[in-house]
Amino acid sequence: MASTTTSSVTLAAVAFATAVSAQIVDKKSLTLDGADKVIAAASAAAKRLNAPGGVIAVVDDGGNLIALARLDGTFAAGATISIGKARTAVLFKTPTKVFEDIINKGRTAMTALNDFTPLQGGVPIEVDGAIVGGVGVSGAASAQQDEELAFAGAAAAKNFAANTPPPPVSFFDADAVTQAFAKGAVLFDGTGRNYMVHASRRNQAGQVEIHAKDTDIIYVLDGSATFVTGGTIVDGKSIEPDEIRGASMRDGDTRRIAKGDVIIVPNGTPHWFKEVPTALTYYVVKVR
Repeated sequence: MASTTTSSVTLAAVAFATAVSAQIVDKKSLTLDGADKVIAAASAAAKRLNAPGGVIAVVDDGGNLIALARLDGTFAAGATISIGKARTAVLFKTPTKVFEDIINKGRTAMTALNDFTPLQGGVPIEVDGAIVGGVGVSGAASAQQDEELAFAGAAAAKNFAANTPPPPVSFFDADAVTQAFAKGAVLFDGTGRNYMVHASRRNQAGQVEIHAKDTDIIYVLDGSATFVTGGTIVDGKSIEPDEIRGASMRDGDTRRIAKGDVIIVPNGTPHWFKEVPTALTYYVVKVR
């Protein structure tokens, strides 16, 4: 019996790992704290170079402003220009000097692009090979100095990954898992992650469910059920944001699921445990 249980849990772990990796992509993001560190590094470079002023803007990977600092003595339009430089650098994934040089060589048609600031002083921010944002500087002693300050800020981001500890390992011993399945409970609540793990138990049929944002990855540990997916929910009602429930479903694909089966239900898909003749226990990884 012990070896069978171990095998089942191992299969579940493999199924989860395979399914989750197929459903999500890890993505690095620039936080406000990270943007402040970029600005601090650029400001330190400005002091070191005796820059007369400047505005330092940091945007995320979509070009949205995260933070901005205006050094003393900077002209009023500096903020708008620095934001434009940062946005151009990240959206085109290239330092803005490249575009200024291209235009100076005669390709003036590029100036017609929308939301485009082809002035030296904008640099993408890269962490572990991924562009997570952009930094733009305007108002220093020269265009070259604008770029030097921007590069100094972007360079500070190289240390982010090294200084960020990995998330802790989550461990649940056999007793905790058994107790969770006995009543049906959340095993891991997903704090700080984009997934949750449920130790689920059903003793009878349930309502039709639609999760607007969560993809359900289900591994059946024991028992069986009639499971219907993809139909049209009847009298669906929102019970909380992004969650809809209904009493029944029209049409859909009907399957008999049992121990060892894995089902992936994409977000937005109606699904229903229509018949549960005996106790059904199953892992659910909810991926958002």
